Amino acid sequence: MNVLHHISLSAILFLLPLLLHQKPSSSAIILSLKKRHGSSSSSSSNQYSSSRPTSFQGNRSTCSLFMGSWVHDDSYPLYKPADCPAVVEAEFDCQMYGRPDSNYLKYRWQPQNCNLPTFNGAEFLLRMKGKSIMFAGDSLGKNQWESLICLIMSSAPSTRTQMTRGLPLSTFRFLDYGITMSFYKAPFLVDIDAVQGKRVLKLEEISGNANAWHDADLLIFNTGHWWSHTGSQQGWDLIQSGNSYYQDMDRFVAMEKALRTWAYWVETNVDRSRTQVFFLSISPTHDNPSDWAASSSSGSKNCYGETEPVTGAAYPVSPYTDQLRSVIVEVLHGMHNPALLLDITLLSSMRKDGHPSVYSGLVSGSQLARPDKSDCSHWCLPGLPDTWNQLLYTILFY
Repeated sequence: MNVLHHISLSAILFLLPLLLHQKPSSSAIILSLKKRHGSSSSSSSNQYSSSRPTSFQGNRSTCSLFMGSWVHDDSYPLYKPADCPAVVEAEFDCQMYGRPDSNYLKYRWQPQNCNLPTFNGAEFLLRMKGKSIMFAGDSLGKNQWESLICLIMSSAPSTRTQMTRGLPLSTFRFLDYGITMSFYKAPFLVDIDAVQGKRVLKLEEISGNANAWHDADLLIFNTGHWWSHTGSQQGWDLIQSGNSYYQDMDRFVAMEKALRTWAYWVETNVDRSRTQVFFLSISPTHDNPSDWAASSSSGSKNCYGETEPVTGAAYPVSPYTDQLRSVIVEVLHGMHNPALLLDITLLSSMRKDGHPSVYSGLVSGSQLARPDKSDCSHWCLPGLPDTWNQLLYTILFY
């Protein structure tokens, strides 16, 4: 059985629960979003349970890949940044920039009713030989892209490689295997154009970005964090929807419109018999300890000083993160041939200990003692994105 056929069968099995849900209309989704905006989350963990028959050795029951717990494992981490020189950037290399604890590196994701297969970089190279892989989205996508490169290089250290960094496109090549692995920065996925000196976010246009994605054999998309930015961090001056321009609008509605533009592009431009498409669900931030309540081990105002995952049966997903994730899920439900949801929101919400905090290479001196300088959005490498890629590897090949 060739690789693409094998992937297609896995995709069918994996998507059955998704396809069985009723598909709401676009207008119903927008009304639902408006009703949810500002309300508390009423979701239960069952909403996140993506189960599929498992083909992992030694497992005979139904496997829920994205439900489970974090267990301590002294065999972790799976690599060191030295295994992939010049790949892990300063903002993710927490040990290099002085993080004093290392226990956060020693956790393995344990799904319900099954075990994840060991990531084998040599196998990945053989199965993906001659193919092009594209991550497209914001810096969480870059976090995952760098993680995957390091996971592969640690298993195949003698492989010739080549890195080219740029904006919006950065590319890493495994020369002996003809594999191109790229990251394309597109925080909103849809286009932003300069019009009369203004940055215009065009919710119904995507071709400017999408031209770079068209020929990939494996596509992994993400968006989310930039939709919440305000003030100096906001990524636009105006939003264009149809023939109208807005200084701002309901962020959930704007994100839904942009994702429907993305979904239409995927369904009309991507040959799904050749190209596999994934969407990474929302990667949570840990800026507010009330999200994990009494589990805060440091008493800090955010992820600063956190050294252990959240424990217990609860999944501490904030209402805002849950609403962002719901937008993605509802858009995928509306697709005729949905992208595969890499549903990492719950398992990531437990890892309040996994962020760079002040150990990102971007903070120094007296600022290291300031919690307000913490990065509680991205993730240390090695770290949590390695698990995202283990899940990707599992879905692709098992």
